[in-house]
Amino acid sequence: MLSGVSELNVLGGELEPCGTDPITGFHRDGCCRPDAARRSTHLICAVLSEAFLAHQRAIGNDLITPMPQFGFPGLRPGDRWCVTAPNWARAHQDGAAAFVVLAATHEAALEYVPLEALLELAVDVPPDAAELG
Repeated sequence: MLSGVSELNVLGGELEPCGTDPITGFHRDGCCRPDAARRSTHLICAVLSEAFLAHQRAIGNDLITPMPQFGFPGLRPGDRWCVTAPNWARAHQDGAAAFVVLAATHEAALEYVPLEALLELAVDVPPDAAELG
């Protein structure tokens, strides 16, 4: 996390890591969080599906092809990856959105995607469902 400051997820809890195999996040630290200037939108922790990967490739965001020169292994269905909120929103609109790990999705994603849309595809539900509002 930045400067030891706790960052929050879309449920208001502490942001949890998204994935380390492969290592994800704008900072490649496993967390979906913005950069200090808040320009990065890699905020949604997605569990990738074949449909989502195909959609991303079709809109010019190839997440499948390995790029060893950048340390990028290429992704497969089932991988957890920090995706950009605008691209996830577009996939949602087109009916191809990936599942979402709410506890690992940064609260800033709500600037791009309503919580209701994320809840539709949530794969982690807190023990007390009242936390969902």
